[in-house]
Amino acid sequence: MGILDEDVQRVRETTDLVDLAREHVALKRVGRRFTGLCPFHAEKSPSFGINAELGVFHCFGCGKSGDAITFVREVEHLDFVGAVERLAARAGITLRYDDASFTKERARRQRLSEAIEAAIAFYHDRLMQHPDGGRARQYLRSRGFDGEAARRFKLGFSPSAFDELANHLQKQKKFGRDDIVGANLAFLNRAQKLQDAFRNRLMFPIWDMRGDAVGFGARILDPEDRGPKYKNTAETAIYKKSTLLYGLNWAKGEIVARGEVVICEGYTDVMAFHLAGVPQAVATCGTALADDHFVTLKNLARKITLAYDADAAGQAAAERCYQWEQRYEVQFQVADLPAGRDPGDLWNDDRERLAKAIEQAMPFLRFRIDRVLGAADLTTVEGRARAANAALAMIAEHPAELVRDTYIMDVAGTLNIDADRLREETRRLRLGARPALGSVRDQQSGRDADSGAPPPRPSDRRELDALRWAVHEPALIGPHLDRALFADPGLRVAFDALAGAATFAEAVESCDPAVAALLQRLAVEDTHVSNDSAEAIAGRVVVNLVEASSQRLLASMLRRGDERSVDVKRLLDAVVAHRESGTWSEALPVADELVAWTAAESVGRDGD
Repeated sequence: MGILDEDVQRVRETTDLVDLAREHVALKRVGRRFTGLCPFHAEKSPSFGINAELGVFHCFGCGKSGDAITFVREVEHLDFVGAVERLAARAGITLRYDDASFTKERARRQRLSEAIEAAIAFYHDRLMQHPDGGRARQYLRSRGFDGEAARRFKLGFSPSAFDELANHLQKQKKFGRDDIVGANLAFLNRAQKLQDAFRNRLMFPIWDMRGDAVGFGARILDPEDRGPKYKNTAETAIYKKSTLLYGLNWAKGEIVARGEVVICEGYTDVMAFHLAGVPQAVATCGTALADDHFVTLKNLARKITLAYDADAAGQAAAERCYQWEQRYEVQFQVADLPAGRDPGDLWNDDRERLAKAIEQAMPFLRFRIDRVLGAADLTTVEGRARAANAALAMIAEHPAELVRDTYIMDVAGTLNIDADRLREETRRLRLGARPALGSVRDQQSGRDADSGAPPPRPSDRRELDALRWAVHEPALIGPHLDRALFADPGLRVAFDALAGAATFAEAVESCDPAVAALLQRLAVEDTHVSNDSAEAIAGRVVVNLVEASSQRLLASMLRRGDERSVDVKRLLDAVVAHRESGTWSEALPVADELVAWTAAESVGRDGD
């Protein structure tokens, strides 16, 4: 099954190779030839040439040559059919296929993509020109994105009325109901009338790798609106979320040129990286990384940089990452982002740090181990033993023995523990044994550490202490806490589980294994109960936690020029004074006010 030969030939004859190549290369006429720097390999002197009369190119440096179809296949990484279709669309040629049903399906997919393109234009105009797009424009400004960024990424706003897009597409653009519903731009309601699928949301258009419009990601703007914070186009004939990567249509050339792809979690993360000079960034579209993504990526680059917190996703993703490294011959590394910060946050606060985070990226396992050791208490036998077990648990997951042994020796040198003992413990862990903290002897002191399970993630101790108290004394501590106080993503997930469950057992059952293990460990740890009153205990725990989150909040408000920062500063000064004087009972009401501030700001600014 394929495109009819005469149509392929018509595409070849119609395409001006010089004009096509100029979309990617600066060309200079030299006699009857056109020359320029080769788009397929790095060079300083031009060795790439085109014979316009024959419609062929050749590079005397890398040896690649061919016609317009070959050029598009190489530069845009398409298969033969995709390249011909790309050139046919460019020339306005309708292709025919040797199977009538295949021809019909191709035409159907093209019509759906055209409907999406029309919706992109409608939403974009609504964002840029209409008063009701003001809320979306305000949100973008709060995230550090101006009108030029909105135009560059063709962002849009979906109005709140139930059928404005559907009416526009039907009456102005002459699309039929089947096209509009088939593209998941609207659905038939109970009255059998078209109702828009997206309403009152910031719209992120999504194109496939070829540049065909296929769908949207849509962010909620009003916290009072019901529905998920992010909503994506449902599966359609052209939108398959497990194969799509947001931004790949813009990034693929840079990915190939740099040999690296940066994978983010959110649409605004991709925008932030591109605007900060990291144009090889992409993001998944409402789903986790999957094998289908790597079927595409492995043909573009072998270096995969994860631009999100490895502590949040690392433990769950480690096994899959190592499998992907072996199956697709790729190499994972992790961007050096500050703990608890995503690229969108840095774009708003510290833009120069974004590019440096990619430049200073580390191998996946190196990053995780460094984060563990950096957060550990290495001044005590127990602290070093816990750090060793946490690091070994990560090392044991790696399938390559030589890699494991190299990291074991690094950990042994850092913690001053015999490498052979660490090798023995790693072998036990790979056989499925539980970590044996007491089996690791600190070589400096000569004493065995007390037994206990290692923390699955390094965390701010104030956050960990608050979560421990929330496990042991939920009625005492729980009412004073909010998820916004936890910068550590893993602890935030654990708090959400506790807050959303009627019992501790229910909370554990609702979590993934890593978070469940953390909660179970905290449940058996001592809370170091003193003779203080319950109110004083709550005050100490909450004040210690809220002081850090309030400092982050105050810094953010000052950067934004928020005049309310004066109120937050006053409360923060008061709570610090109470902490220094040890008047925890008096500190608690002030801390509660700061918790309310932090929670409210999080609702307004949370997300990508």
